[in-house]
Amino acid sequence: MSFYRHTQSLPKRFRLVLASFLQRPGLPFADALTEEAIQKAFEDEGAGFADDDDAVYTPAITLWAFLSQVLFKDEQRSCVAAVARVIVLLVALKRGPCSSNTGAYCRARGKLSETVIRRLVVDLADGCERQLDEAQLWHGRHVHLVDGTTVSMPDTPENQRAYPQAHTQREGLGFPVARVVVLLSLATGMLTDMAMGPCTGKKTGETALLRQLLERFRPGDILLGDRYFCSYFMIALLKEMGVDFVTRVHQLRTVDFRRGRRLGKGDHIVQWKLPQKPTWMDQTTYDRMPASIEVREVHVRVSEPSFRTDSFVVVTTLTDRAEYPKDDIAELYRSRWQAELDIRAIKISMGMDVLRCKTPDMVRKEMGTCVLAYNLIRQAMLQSARKAGVSPRALSFSAAVQAIAASWLVIVLTDDALAKLLIDAASVSLAEHVVGNRPGRLEPRAVKRRPKPHDLLTKPRAQARAEMIGAKRP
Repeated sequence: MSFYRHTQSLPKRFRLVLASFLQRPGLPFADALTEEAIQKAFEDEGAGFADDDDAVYTPAITLWAFLSQVLFKDEQRSCVAAVARVIVLLVALKRGPCSSNTGAYCRARGKLSETVIRRLVVDLADGCERQLDEAQLWHGRHVHLVDGTTVSMPDTPENQRAYPQAHTQREGLGFPVARVVVLLSLATGMLTDMAMGPCTGKKTGETALLRQLLERFRPGDILLGDRYFCSYFMIALLKEMGVDFVTRVHQLRTVDFRRGRRLGKGDHIVQWKLPQKPTWMDQTTYDRMPASIEVREVHVRVSEPSFRTDSFVVVTTLTDRAEYPKDDIAELYRSRWQAELDIRAIKISMGMDVLRCKTPDMVRKEMGTCVLAYNLIRQAMLQSARKAGVSPRALSFSAAVQAIAASWLVIVLTDDALAKLLIDAASVSLAEHVVGNRPGRLEPRAVKRRPKPHDLLTKPRAQARAEMIGAKRP
């Protein structure tokens, strides 16, 4: 069956979503997430709606419109803009325009299943990861980056209850804030999973959220994180699963290279003893923890002036010096910075540092839709990189976003021949936008553009408005 023909059926087919992200059958990695797989995910979760022949906001149209909201920025991110894009699509398909009122779209968006969205994110990332060549992996092994960040959202009572603002802020002056921990593939840059929770309260830290994601690892995987995640119990839980860990030593742990089994200068193996049971761990889990674990500590010296430290110590469970030389371990830890760049792509390039939805349920769906769009963009970058024979990490994410946005509506309305030409042209364009190799880049942590000289709001807006009105009365 032609992928781009029979456009009258597009409102009910998920090919609409894939085509807008420059996907078509036959491309490398295209079978990582097919139209049939998306349809099955919705059916398995019982997430179908709008089955009538004349229905406008089918699951396919609703998901397509929601994805367009996280792809575009500013005014184009609104529900009004999303409905306008749906109207243009329907008119082009000779179905006649729907109402410009956003109510029907917002209700349909609320019916999208959070579980389905997460499943699509995970399936796409895993499908692409399985198709990587061994040369694209680190020593033939899959490496997952872990890092945490925060996102804010509209100040509504529902959001405040689920994701309270910082306790240091006065009521009415802050915004709800959610903590997010993400797993990212070092090879593809795709987000492989995500956990989201409040920033305040017990068991809300980054390590607690990471423990929710442990089921995502497979024996032989490697987890690469910063020193915040460096703990005895995290390493023990990962080793129990057959997963290795590479991290920087925690600032409270003392390192003495005169002890342990020496492997080389600044390289040794030591035993860490079992600490006391933490409050978050149940007794059954604690009882199965080993009395000690064997870890390797590697001293890394830094010569670049842009680094904030002259040296640091990497802790890892990769203890075989012959298979994993010291320099390879140091270089692997240095690639942890890719997690910061990937999070920047999600929050800044895609504008998701401030979410727009007004209820916790929709906030989570908005975040899930954002990372689904992110992975679909990464999929297009993978395809372009393979065709050009370069690393997908070398391509510009911002250029990929712009290329997809440029053809968003046009490509779903063309036939196969023209669609192929558009995708080929976009693929060539992506391969031309190569980011510079900038190790040790030195830039001041300051901005040149001056902010607007507005005073900060120091009281609830309603109170400030009432005082302004009162001051104008005679």
